[in-house]
Amino acid sequence: MIVANQCAAQSPQFRVLSDQQCQQLFLAALECLSRVGMKIPNLEAQELLKKAGARVENQLVYLPPQLIQRAIADVPQMFNLWRRDGSQTIQIAPDRVYFGTGPTCSNYIEPLSGVRRKAQRGDAAMTAHVCDALPNLDYVMSLSLYSDVTPALSPVYEFVDMISNTVKPIAAWANDPATLEDIYRIASAVAGGEDNLKRRPFVLFFTTYESPLQLDTRQTANLIWAAQHGMPLVCLGGPTTGSESPAYSASALMLHLASALCTVAVVQLAKPGTAMMIGAVPSAMDLRTARPAYGSPEGVLHTAAASDLARYLGIPFMGTAGASESKLLDAQAGIEITLQIMASCLSGAGMVHDVGFLDCADIGSLEMVVMADEVIAMLKRFMRGVEVNQQTLMLDMVEKVGPGGSFLNQPKAAKLCRGEIWVPGLLDRNSYPIWEKSGSLDLQQRAKAKVANILENHQPAPLSTEVIKEIDEILIQAESRYNRD
Repeated sequence: MIVANQCAAQSPQFRVLSDQQCQQLFLAALECLSRVGMKIPNLEAQELLKKAGARVENQLVYLPPQLIQRAIADVPQMFNLWRRDGSQTIQIAPDRVYFGTGPTCSNYIEPLSGVRRKAQRGDAAMTAHVCDALPNLDYVMSLSLYSDVTPALSPVYEFVDMISNTVKPIAAWANDPATLEDIYRIASAVAGGEDNLKRRPFVLFFTTYESPLQLDTRQTANLIWAAQHGMPLVCLGGPTTGSESPAYSASALMLHLASALCTVAVVQLAKPGTAMMIGAVPSAMDLRTARPAYGSPEGVLHTAAASDLARYLGIPFMGTAGASESKLLDAQAGIEITLQIMASCLSGAGMVHDVGFLDCADIGSLEMVVMADEVIAMLKRFMRGVEVNQQTLMLDMVEKVGPGGSFLNQPKAAKLCRGEIWVPGLLDRNSYPIWEKSGSLDLQQRAKAKVANILENHQPAPLSTEVIKEIDEILIQAESRYNRD
C-alpha cells in the first residue's frame, strides 16, 4: 500500500483539477444525465430508476440531479477488503493507493519459455502465485481469459485458480448473475459461510460500463445482484478519447463521470449503503491505429483527473497503471508503466489495476508484473517524502563527526541507512566487472529468473480438502448449465 498526502511528512502530491473545475465537471455530468440520458436496456434497472424519479423512454433513461445527489450520499467513503485468512486489510479510503493486476487478457506470455500463446486454465493460478509472493502487489486479478474452458465459465475457473493460490484480496469479474453467483458460492465456501464473507469480504466484484453513456444489460444485472448480496463492487469504463468522446479532455471526463454516477444510482437504489468504487480507463485513441493507447500521456492525465473528481465527490476510486502498448518487456514498457505508476501514487488513485498488461490489454505478462513491483517499491520510498524534525536533523551526530568526517563508522547512522535508503531487488547497481561476472543479465532476464524462482519456491497457503471438494461440486453444477458438444 502507498499512502498519498500523508500527515507525518509533506508527501509528494499533485492535482490535475481544482475544486472549481471538479464542480464544473460534476454539474455538466448532472446536466448530461438529465438532458441526454443513458441507454439502459435492463428492465430492473429502469424500474428502480423510474421509481426514484427518472424519466424512461424506451431504453433511454433521463436522471434528475437530485436522484444522483441522493445516491452519492449513500456511498460509503471507506470500506475494507480482507485477506482470505482473515488477517490484514486493504482499507479503501481517500489517498490510500493499492496496486493489482488486470483481467481478461486473451493472450499470455508463458513465463518459462517466453512464448506468447492463448490464455488457458492455470494462467490465473500462476498470476496469483507470483502476486502472493510480491510485497508491492496488494490484490489480484486474473491477467487472463481462458480459451480452453466453457467460455461463459472462464471467470469462475479464473477465480478458483486465484483463490487457490493467494491469500490476498481478489477482484473478480462475471459474465452474468449465474456466474457471479458461482463465484459468490465459492467465496462463501472458502470463508466458512456467507455471514463470514459479508463480515470480512476478500472479493471485490469488478465490472464495466460502455461508452458513451450505456449500461450493458447483463453487467447491470450483475451490479444489482452484487449489491443485493452485500458484495463490494467497482464499475469502471472509458471513454476512449477521440472515438467514444470528443477529443477535448473535459468532454471525456464529463462523459466518464456521467456514466459512473449512473452506476452509483443503480447500485445504491438496489441496496443503499453498498460499498462501491467508480473507476476510469479514459485512454486516448491512437490516430494511426484507432486503438486505445494505454501508454498515452493523455490516459495518465485523465486517470489522475478522474481520481480528483472521485475525491471531490467522496466516492472511492479505481485507477489504471502498469500497462504498456509494447509487446514485450523492453524500454518502452519501462517508460510507460513508470509514468503511470508515479501519477497514480501522486494523485492518490485508490485501487490501481492492470499491472502486467501488454499490447493494449491483450497480453498478460508475469515478467511485467515483477518489473512493476520494483517500480512500485521505488515509488513507495519516493512517497514517504522528507521528514523534518529534531530527530531527523541529527545535529548532535553532525557535531560529533565534524567537518570532513565520515558517518559510516557511526553505528546509529549505519543502521539508519538500511531504513532510509532504498535497495533494489531487481535493478542492477553493480560495477560493470561484477555485472559481467554475474552473467551479464539484462532486466528482462532478471525478471524472468525472478518469476521462475517464485513459481518454484514460493508456497501459497493451501485451501482445505473440504473446501476443495465443495468448490469442485460448484464447478460441476456450473458446467451442467451448459451443453458442451
